[in-house]
Amino acid sequence: MEITGIVKKLFDIQKFDSGFRKREIVITTEEPYPQNILIEFIQDKVDLLENIKPKDKIKVFINLRGREWTNPEGIIRYFNSIQGWKIESNYTGTLNKASSTTPSLSSDDFDDLPF
Repeated sequence: MEITGIVKKLFDIQKFDSGFRKREIVITTEEPYPQNILIEFIQDKVDLLENIKPKDKIKVFINLRGREWTNPEGIIRYFNSIQGWKIESNYTGTLNKASSTTPSLSSDDFDDLPF
């Protein structure tokens, strides 16, 4: 899946004692009813945001993640997250060096899975 829009906000990199890294970004979609979408990048994918700045128009390739959690009272809750794994930023003339892009996309370009 992919989301195209304007970068509204870039958050700082979060580093945890376990070595886990995470950085979040908010993209505002360009549609009749724009949406502010929070996307997280984890571990080595954090580096994809290195050259991205607010107001850049980008395309982010994403995976939807869901998980189940049981609280201490035994109540089950469900959570979703949106994880980015590739960025194309050729809309602004700046290309993120860590992402892979091609001038024209074909259906073959979407056959590679990030895992």
